[in-house]
Amino acid sequence: MLTRKRTTLIVEIAMSAALATVLGLIRIFRMPQGGSVSLEMLPILYLSLRRGSATGMVGGAVYGFVQLVTDPYVAHPIQFILDYPAAYTLVGLAGLLPSRPGLGVALGTLGRLAIHTCSGAIFFAAYAWEGWHTWSYSLVYNLSYLVPEAVICAIAVSLILHSRQKA
Repeated sequence: MLTRKRTTLIVEIAMSAALATVLGLIRIFRMPQGGSVSLEMLPILYLSLRRGSATGMVGGAVYGFVQLVTDPYVAHPIQFILDYPAAYTLVGLAGLLPSRPGLGVALGTLGRLAIHTCSGAIFFAAYAWEGWHTWSYSLVYNLSYLVPEAVICAIAVSLILHSRQKA
């Protein structure tokens, strides 16, 4: 029985990463120095809220590595770790608040925001707008696409969870 549960979990993680990859290709808009608004976080958020933060974090890490293969932008080896597996791993923090999915989405997005902001300030400071401190620039830049994505994902997760409860 343990093997069947483990297999089911591995399949759910793989399906979430695959669906996130497909949804990540459908972008509402794309920022000039990276980042975009899509539904790529939705499968990882749902997995995390359904199976817990540890599973969601594994799913996020898997997706981060898949995204690195499908749509890479690597300026430095540490930036590659931050912007891909680390950032999406933290999306799985949503599973810490399964009874409050909106707050879970916010928490997962905040984790991703923290990592992307650090990466942006350290590795992409040259792109900072004139007169802006690199950390302020990085925070505002990343908020500009993560807030809309989080709002869309929060609505979608709520609809999915609500329809699941009715079934």
